[in-house]
Formats: sequence, C-alpha cells, structure tokens
Amino acid sequence: MRLRSCCVYGAGVLCILLLIAGIVMALTQVFEKLLNNRIKEQVVLENGTEAFSVWQDPPPPVYMQFYFFNLTNPVEVLDGDKPFVQQIGPYTYREYRPKEEVKFLDNGTRVAAVNPKTYVFEPNMSRGSEDDIVRTVNIPAVTVMEKFKDTFLVSRIISDLMKAKGIGLFGTFRVGDLLWGYEDPLLKELKTFVPDDHFGLFYKKNGTDDGDYIVFTGKKNYQDFARIDEWNGQSTLNWWSTDGCNMINGTDGASFHPVIKKTEKLYIFSSDLCRSIYAQFESEVRVRGVPGFRFVPPSEVFANLTINPDNAGFCVPSGNCLGSGLLNVSVCKEGAPIIMSSPHFYQADDKYVQDVFGMNPNKEEHETVIDVNPLTGLLLRGAKRVQVNVYLQQIPAFSQTGKIQTLVFPVMYLNESVFIDEESAQKLHSVVTEANVIVNIPFIVISAGILLGVIFIVFMCRQQTPTSTEAEREPLLSS
Repeated sequence: MRLRSCCVYGAGVLCILLLIAGIVMALTQVFEKLLNNRIKEQVVLENGTEAFSVWQDPPPPVYMQFYFFNLTNPVEVLDGDKPFVQQIGPYTYREYRPKEEVKFLDNGTRVAAVNPKTYVFEPNMSRGSEDDIVRTVNIPAVTVMEKFKDTFLVSRIISDLMKAKGIGLFGTFRVGDLLWGYEDPLLKELKTFVPDDHFGLFYKKNGTDDGDYIVFTGKKNYQDFARIDEWNGQSTLNWWSTDGCNMINGTDGASFHPVIKKTEKLYIFSSDLCRSIYAQFESEVRVRGVPGFRFVPPSEVFANLTINPDNAGFCVPSGNCLGSGLLNVSVCKEGAPIIMSSPHFYQADDKYVQDVFGMNPNKEEHETVIDVNPLTGLLLRGAKRVQVNVYLQQIPAFSQTGKIQTLVFPVMYLNESVFIDEESAQKLHSVVTEANVIVNIPFIVISAGILLGVIFIVFMCRQQTPTSTEAEREPLLSS
C-alpha cells in the first residue's frame, strides 16, 4: 500500500516537473535555437557540403520561355494609331547553368566563380519553332536613329540609306534570329560607327557567362551565404546617379541564406536588369509537400520616384523619369532605348497598358515569385518574369518614324522558371520532418506531463474511495 502511494505521488511530482520543463523549453525556444544553429553551421559553401553541391550545379531543371508580341497594324501605327499586338509562344529552352572556375578566397570566407548559361530548344514544350516569323520594332534601326538624331548631316545620310535599303521602323524577323543574333543590314552599312554588325536580344549569351562573381560563403555570418561581394571586379555599379541605386545587394536569386524570417527582405542582383531588387513575404506555400515562404517584389521596387523617392537614381538622364513599373536600361545596353517592365506592364501605370491593344496584365501569369524553404534557404519554385520594351517617338530627322505616338512598345517577355525535382524534394522533406520533431520536443514533454497528470488524478480518486465493511456487504433482506 505504501509503495503504491509512493508511485502515485511520484507520478504527480514527475508530472509537475515535466510540465514546468516543457513550458520553459517552449518559451525559450531552446530546441529551435539549437536546430537553427546547426543548420547555420552546415549551410556553408565548402567543398564536400550539400550546400556547395547545390550552389555549384543546381539539380532542379531550369526552363526559359520566350513570348513575343506580333504587331498586326504597322502602317496604322506609323499614322498615329495605337499598336495592336498578339502574343505568340512560348518558345521554351532548357537552361544549364553550372558554376565554373570556382576558387576559394580569404581562408574560405569568399568564393569566386563564373556562371555560363547554355540554352537548348525544347520543341515539345514550345508552341511554335525558332523558324516562326514575328513582326516587331526594328531595334537596331531605332538605336541608330536615337544615337544620331541630333546630328543633321549624319542623320540625313542614314535616313537616305534606310530608304534605299527598304529599312523601316518595323520589320519581320525569324524568332531564332531575334533571340540569338543575325547580321543586321543597317549595322553592316554603318560598321565603321558601331562595334558589331550583329544584333540579337540574347546575342552572345548562349554558352557564355555574364561576368565574374565573388560571393561570401557564409562561414563568418550565415546571412552572408551566397551574397554577392563583387561583380566584374566592382563592389558597386556605375550606371545610376545615386549610391543606393548603384549598390549590389543580395544573391543571384538561385540561393538564399538559411533560417529565413517572414519579416525580412530577400535581395537579388540581376545583371539583366542592371540593378538589385528585393522581394517581401506574401504567403505560406507547399511545394511537393515541402513547406515554403512565397516572396514577391512589391510594386514599390519599380515605382516612380513620387511613390518611392529611393528610385530617383534610376531616372536617366538625371531627372528624366518614366512612370511606375518601368526601368530605362539604355545606360547599360549600349545606348539602345530598352525599357524593362513586368510582362504586359503588370504593376505599371495604366497608361502603358492602354497605349497598346493586346495587353492583359494579371498576377498569376506575370508576377515574379520566389518560393523558398525558410529553414534551409533552398529554392523550391521560382519564376523570373521580365518584359523587354522599346521607347518609340517621332524623330523629325527620320521620316521612318512617321506620325507615331510616343509610347513604350512591348517586344517580348521571358519567364525563367525552376521547380524542385522529386529527389531533392524527398531529401528536403526528410530534413524538415526531422527538424519538426526536434522543434516539437517541448510539446512532447508537455504532453507526457499532462498524461502523467491524468494518471495521477485517476489513482488519487481511486485511493480516496472508502472501502466497504463486511456488514455493509451483507444483503438488506435475507430469505
């Protein structure tokens, strides 16, 4: 009897201790901190680590899709009407992007590499072939006209040359040529004045890299994991008019630091955009069963300086500001009047949507998204969506511009997407499951304490129930 009482009271004491220990561990997040510290130590760019292997040659397949806008009324546009365009595509390419020439620096705290990208056409994932013909703006011609518009004699000679060659503001081009390059007849005639007589939106970008990168390994600070320190030997850009706009911030968008919080901003440097951007938390998602955070660039990233004064430095020349949703990248595209935006002018001023028939912006298809696992920083799913436009206006020195309205003309947009493969998802799912068990240890302890508490109460109630006497067990009536 005494042994039984000791067991009961021992269970009660153990119940209290477990509850106290569990609550203290839950409040102090001791196991979560231990887990995060372990992850921070493991996610470092070092030879032999999983993080380095994924960074050097990401296993999930990357696809690049190109959509073009085919102009159906070029004559009317030159008479001052709005352009009417029809979207064609996608023209899909498998993108291979392993890091090469990898070299560790400064005792393993930084690593240098180049990132050549190779594109292979995927006909089964495309709607059309590279031989398709698209009518769009003649970008080399527009670039030449803009460059020499203020030089009367030269502009007159070039205008006459264009008439003789039958070169106008718009033209028809083979999709493959427009992407990867072709010998342009106007540039060929002006070879003395231009560096190259070939043009393509991705000319010399297939099988080549976009520059030398030096990134932090995360050895000193986990938040520096894969963060770019230098690009082409420079720690800042020199295209824009303010220090803030010239900063190189974040990673290349393929990797992020571990232990990501909903409250932070994910910074990304894009050589295509010639600037850094950031994304903010939008929602929780699951990709192949793996939990993730969705981050998207807010509208303020490309907002006009009246909405976001920090963007004043992107007005080029200084003070020449476009509306919200647009970025003039002519300063880093050899003077070509290229304007970048989201596809179909998503999140841009409505004026640009209304200026062109055929624009239908929507969040689902045209927003850039990043789905990342917050524990490891691994990319689960991503889609970089960018549109290439050309600034068009009447140029008195060139009759080829006719009576065209001043507008931002859409040429094409790209969707560079990645989706975690099944094998990587299974590995990551195991890591997340193990992490969930570790994080929930305090609640397991609390549950054990509650169970012991219930057992303690049951035994106490049974122990306090009075035992009946022999007389009380006798029947009230006897035969």
